Amino acid sequence: MMRGRDHWAIAVRRPDGHLHLESHEIKSIAKRYPILGKPGLRGVLALGQALSIGVRALTISANQSAEDDRKLTRGQMAASMVLAFALFTAVFVVAPYIGFRAFRRQVPSSIIRNILEGVLRVGLFLAYLALIGRMKEIRRVFEYHGAEHKTIAAYEHDEALEPETVDRYSTLHVRCGTNFLLIVMVLTILVYALFNARGLAAGILLRIVAIPVIAGISYEVLRLGARHPRARVMRALMAPGLWLQKITTRPPHHDQIEVAIASFQEVLRAEKQLPAAG
Repeated sequence: MMRGRDHWAIAVRRPDGHLHLESHEIKSIAKRYPILGKPGLRGVLALGQALSIGVRALTISANQSAEDDRKLTRGQMAASMVLAFALFTAVFVVAPYIGFRAFRRQVPSSIIRNILEGVLRVGLFLAYLALIGRMKEIRRVFEYHGAEHKTIAAYEHDEALEPETVDRYSTLHVRCGTNFLLIVMVLTILVYALFNARGLAAGILLRIVAIPVIAGISYEVLRLGARHPRARVMRALMAPGLWLQKITTRPPHHDQIEVAIASFQEVLRAEKQLPAAG
């Protein structure tokens, strides 16, 4: 799946080997409410859009690979995503907080407890990615992730979008959702360290409410990193995200690169940067 400024596209390799290709316009509510495009708010909006597009893309992908009587509806996929988000919040936000809250007497400083909680959260996240990366299906997803990055890098260097040429480029890219997630995780250490809630419920509520704020800040950091990739400060900030991509991307096969190229070219056509096929 590839995304442009105003359109996104998806290419799916069907079981018979043919490619299914489609593109859609991104209907951002920021066009109707410009204030939502301001720094701080646009990150939250971008996160919501990414989740919405992700649900649609996963539904399309699953249905192109399934039999007619086993196709998923958008509602079913959305329900599964809501459940996944709830589990993510429980495991990576709530559980570390409850775990270190049990050590209030041993570690009386709330700042130190919150910092340790954040370090544990990052550790759990890295361990989770490393563990699921050993699964055959997820490893293939990571290969497609690498194919997307290679394709974008080749385009940015004005190279021909052909598998042999695209394959020369790195699977790592600074403008990646993996970077965004890691920045969120690191910022939670700093933001949550300021919390000193009295009571279990208040502590959990503050952590959940702060997620959109942290997402907004993380988005701005990611934009700065993409705009100034050669600045030393930005390179230092982006480096952990690039290291993490060594887990979330894998060298793709040429047939996977073909799928990434097809999706990217469809975005370019939708954005009228390429002539229509045919």
